[in-house]
Amino acid sequence: MKVAVDGELLDDDAARISPFDHGLLVGDGVFETLRVYGGVPFAWTRHAARLARSAGGLGLGVPAEVELRKAADEVIAANEVHEGRVRITVTGGPSPLGSERGDAPPTWVVAASPMTPWPPTVDVVVVPWVRNERSAVAGLKTTSYAENVRALAAAHEQGAGEAIFANTRGELCEATGSNVFLVDGGVLRTPPASSGCLLGVTRALLLELTTRMDIDCEEVTLTPDALRNADEAFLSSSTRELHPIGRVDGALLAAAPGPVTTRLAAAFTELVRADPDP
Repeated sequence: MKVAVDGELLDDDAARISPFDHGLLVGDGVFETLRVYGGVPFAWTRHAARLARSAGGLGLGVPAEVELRKAADEVIAANEVHEGRVRITVTGGPSPLGSERGDAPPTWVVAASPMTPWPPTVDVVVVPWVRNERSAVAGLKTTSYAENVRALAAAHEQGAGEAIFANTRGELCEATGSNVFLVDGGVLRTPPASSGCLLGVTRALLLELTTRMDIDCEEVTLTPDALRNADEAFLSSSTRELHPIGRVDGALLAAAPGPVTTRLAAAFTELVRADPDP
């Protein structure tokens, strides 16, 4: 496999990152994962903008967008990834052994891989740990993913494919790597930014599609029980696209996929075909 480290295309076994890199030591970094369709990273402009916002939230610099795109295209081509994903990671660079960031420039890495198909539906469980909607990193896509790793392992132990978090107020927030949508009485609902969720690129595109399609949709405070009692529900992310939820905490939902999910999924597929950078 080929990867790009600080803009240099390398074999993965020749790539080197300092053992003092702040991303490794304390999780001081941000990243974006883009779906690749036909060898082209989808929704590049939106992802690059969110990477810059996340980095700004941590006080990190990022390379020029033209450098990032060049590296992404080179890595995708070198690995012949026609259908897959590409990930851009930016860290605080070599730093002291502690929370203080050093004076070195950021480290940045671009890697790509083929996609493993998702199953037709996904079961989810609501985990006992919560998102802190008042955290300094709420709404930022950081590399501090230990919380997600633990929650996803707990979900897998229960036979589920994804974990769902509430926030400190007991409100429905998000999954470990995706946003949550549910349908109740024909109305599509998803938690708002105030819940502390990461505002996904696919989430934003779906909200725009609902407006064009005259689908009733609300960004509104929800509870985990609203998900458990939904008529239908799905996860959204760059790699999952729209992934229908089959069970919540072991209980079957009425439909997976339901009619709203099916309609939106078809519209999203058409969007991908029509515009690689919506």
